[in-house]
Amino acid sequence: MSNLADRIEEYLKMILSEAKEGYIVLQRGFLAQSFSCAPSQINYVLTTRFTAERGYIVESRRGGGGYLRIIRLGLDPEGKFQRLMAELIGEELSQDRANNLIDRLEEEEIFTKREAILIKSIFAERMLTDLIPSPSVFRARTMKEILANMCRDDINV
Repeated sequence: MSNLADRIEEYLKMILSEAKEGYIVLQRGFLAQSFSCAPSQINYVLTTRFTAERGYIVESRRGGGGYLRIIRLGLDPEGKFQRLMAELIGEELSQDRANNLIDRLEEEEIFTKREAILIKSIFAERMLTDLIPSPSVFRARTMKEILANMCRDDINV
């Protein structure tokens, strides 16, 4: 018998596959109650198995009217985009490499000129040096998040 995390993951993927919109909206408490577990177990599954690298974005709002929105990204079935992100970006991304990648994505018309300028300004060394202990790690994580959001299927959200 599979463990609880596997069952939760399987259930979420099943209902996501049936969702025409490319996303599902659930309440964490209801889901925890359905699986007779603590909400922290739901959080564990979401943070470890529904990541951008795996083709998902999870949005969450806590509280009485809180919800979870799990969004399936518009990625190819073989996961080429995720591998490309991991290979091109890795765990760290220097300002020079970030600028080169942004320029390439602008050439490919994934980013507009304006988006490229904005992202470059966010990644500028002068902006990050005193604020963030590891600017290269910040750039890598932020670039992955930006690219994941560019691939969302649920454009109307």
